[in-house]
Amino acid sequence: MRKSRYTDSQILAILKQSDTGVPVSELCREHGMSSATFYK
Repeated sequence: MRKSRYTDSQILAILKQSDTGVPVSELCREHGMSSATFYK
């Protein structure tokens, strides 16, 4: 099984930022991921 690039705590922090209203494009740019990765 492939190891995740982000830890569980990092993923939760990114999702919490998303819940507060930060645009997905901004989150992806900030964390260096594609929008497809975010939605996956």
